[in-house]
Amino acid sequence: MESLSDTLWDVVVSGTGLQQSLLALALSRSGKKILHIDPNEYYGGAEAAFSLQEADAWVDQVSAGNGGVFKSASIHRPEGAAGLSSSRAYSLALAPKLIHARSTLLSRLVSSRAYRQVEFLAVGSFYIFKPSTDPATLKPTLARIPSTREEVFSTTAVSSKSKRLLMKFLKFVLDYESSTQRETWEPHADVPLATFLEQEFKMDAELQTYIITLTLSLNGKISTKDGLAVIRRHLSSMGVYGPGFAAIYPKWGGLSEIAQVSCRAGAVGGAVYMLGTGIKETKTVDDDVTLELTSGDTVKTRMLVRAADNPSGQDTVSKLVAVIGSPLNTLFQAALEGAPRPAVAIIAFPAGSLSTAAGKASEYPVYLSAHSSDTGECPAGQSVLYLTTLTTPDAMEVLELALDAFVGITGDEVAPQVLYKLHYEQLSGSDTSEADRPVFTFHAPSTSLSFNDSTLEPVHEAWKRVMGDAAAESEYLTFEDREGAMDEDDVYE
Repeated sequence: MESLSDTLWDVVVSGTGLQQSLLALALSRSGKKILHIDPNEYYGGAEAAFSLQEADAWVDQVSAGNGGVFKSASIHRPEGAAGLSSSRAYSLALAPKLIHARSTLLSRLVSSRAYRQVEFLAVGSFYIFKPSTDPATLKPTLARIPSTREEVFSTTAVSSKSKRLLMKFLKFVLDYESSTQRETWEPHADVPLATFLEQEFKMDAELQTYIITLTLSLNGKISTKDGLAVIRRHLSSMGVYGPGFAAIYPKWGGLSEIAQVSCRAGAVGGAVYMLGTGIKETKTVDDDVTLELTSGDTVKTRMLVRAADNPSGQDTVSKLVAVIGSPLNTLFQAALEGAPRPAVAIIAFPAGSLSTAAGKASEYPVYLSAHSSDTGECPAGQSVLYLTTLTTPDAMEVLELALDAFVGITGDEVAPQVLYKLHYEQLSGSDTSEADRPVFTFHAPSTSLSFNDSTLEPVHEAWKRVMGDAAAESEYLTFEDREGAMDEDDVYE
């Protein structure tokens, strides 16, 4: 076998983030000579998932200034909290994004047969946190957002008038791309969706919040054009893979699992993998790239695919991951008879619904994604909570307030203990790319809470550049089953 230095590689892929890993999947049966490296000792990049011990090491890495898109990471284990299990019993995700059933990503996982190695779980209901109108006598509540006609009819959370407005809007969104409906919304395309809902559908602030929450907009100011597209995707995804849910979530750590499955496909296809190996120096000579690796090897490649050295995003999000000692059974109930038991629920804390100790109202929404032990991210009897908001000077305090408020209304007689907390900040990216042959660069991933299919476009472009004249669109992420592959009819469990 040729040494690393003796081989002229068709492509060296640096980093095992989702985009690089999907590229490895796309190239896995191409016959190309592929070297896939990562300066980290783990797979997944910004989409990784960690055991508790791995999270400790990652926080140290971020604190040392080697966190890439991450900063200000810290871990807190509350005093007196009992019940935390062994390190390997947890798989805490850095990117716990839900994937809508109508996502192109799922179609690509099916056509490439990679879905057979990923177990998908149903994402359940979306809820709105409603502060108490009288803190002395009433507790805050969670109101479930109705997103189908049946749910609108059955809900008691909104008035009869609001139900009529919701029904009118649901009917409008499902047909919003028609020429008739375009006349209604296109003049408002670039204004905030909330403004459009108020002017065209006469919705009050509370009803607007229900709709905006379905977009998972981090600033709550999504445009009409973008908001309608996201809500249309959500509604049209309902029931695609089973009754009662519109999105799914990969077991064992979200997008990290898809990244690892994709890398395994690359390895089966003959790619060489080296974790803990980065690039010290890059030289371009005669359209080839010579790389000096941190392992001491010097390799030559026709093309280098890498992640951007400096994140390009402007916004920063603050995140809090918490493990709590409760299974949250009331939250993970099937929405309809015959529907699978969900493993994920989304709770939104609208802007202004939380107040700091100084009396300042929260500026942006907080989204809490609650995950049951069915996700494989924690032991039975516990749950993992992922909280996200745009960074402000008091963002971490707001996240803690949201955590405390949620734990206080879980339905348990005694509020569950918080066993573990991981805080960090992440610089937002764009899921885009840039090319300066023979180097192709993926920008930092976006911090959106649901998977955006725009993430796949740079992967496709990188694949075409690696394949060159041999690129056949009909073969992109479309494979026959390997001999001995297991049959599996469903895309979720």
